[in-house]
Amino acid sequence: MDALELIRFRALEVAVRIWHPAGRHTLLAWHGLSRHGGDFHDLARRLGPEWRVIAPDTPGRGLSSWSLFPAHDYLYSHYQEVALAVLDHFALDRVAWLGTSMGGLLGILLAGSESGRARISRLIVNDVGPEIDADSLAQLASYFAVPHRFSTFSELVAELRHHYAEFGIEGEEAWRRLALESSRRLIDGSWGFHFDPRIAEQFLHDSPQDLWPTWQAIECPLMAIRGARSDILSATTLAQMQAEQPELTLLEVPGCGHAPMLNQRDQVEPIRAFLAGRPTPGASLAARLRRGWTRLRGVDGTTPE
Repeated sequence: MDALELIRFRALEVAVRIWHPAGRHTLLAWHGLSRHGGDFHDLARRLGPEWRVIAPDTPGRGLSSWSLFPAHDYLYSHYQEVALAVLDHFALDRVAWLGTSMGGLLGILLAGSESGRARISRLIVNDVGPEIDADSLAQLASYFAVPHRFSTFSELVAELRHHYAEFGIEGEEAWRRLALESSRRLIDGSWGFHFDPRIAEQFLHDSPQDLWPTWQAIECPLMAIRGARSDILSATTLAQMQAEQPELTLLEVPGCGHAPMLNQRDQVEPIRAFLAGRPTPGASLAARLRRGWTRLRGVDGTTPE
């Protein structure tokens, strides 16, 4: 990152990572459940100096404060308030939003709400949608509900390589940066992840809800990215997203599961095109998905393959 701003929001300090502070255009990028804003390093560098990329660390993650009241602060309703405070801090009346997983759900909630609709000019959701596979969600909850401690740094690195194998991370430098930015030394000398273990309580206090009406209410241009092997965003759900929002721009990332890291040129260039309002490479996939969703619904009387 090129700059770091620390924003006070009530009892919490929110760290905001910034690339290209002098960029003419602004993209607000929000990370996934157990990640932090540093994940957008490669995206920001590939977008280049014309784009100021602002990436907050959600409370409980990265450099932001851990909450003393997880049942109150580790909730989407609270994250929405944090997000609006970040927009106000940077005097962003209206901004393009890119959200991975949890950050995508947060973007959907804002763009489909009365309080946030006017603040989001374009919305990109990375490997998430209004409906999440229940079994995959349960697996996420069970993984983060257990504290992770490692005797050595190499053990932590091995776990990161296993857990994030589907992110499409390539090269030793990228894995090294992920490890350095995802770890913290514990008081007994062992190693743990950067986030507050109590973020898992979000699954207890913030149960999944039906976001289809919210998705339907979004009025800004939309783009959805899916890892071809994703177990969070199914092809069926993506097709329904297209049916509900026919102008949705789609990008499927081969070789990735949940969630693409958005660190490769063939991922970043379609994002750049969408942000600029140009036709996005690979958008022809939309027609195929729309036809697939029609068949699944049995509208044309055919049998799903």
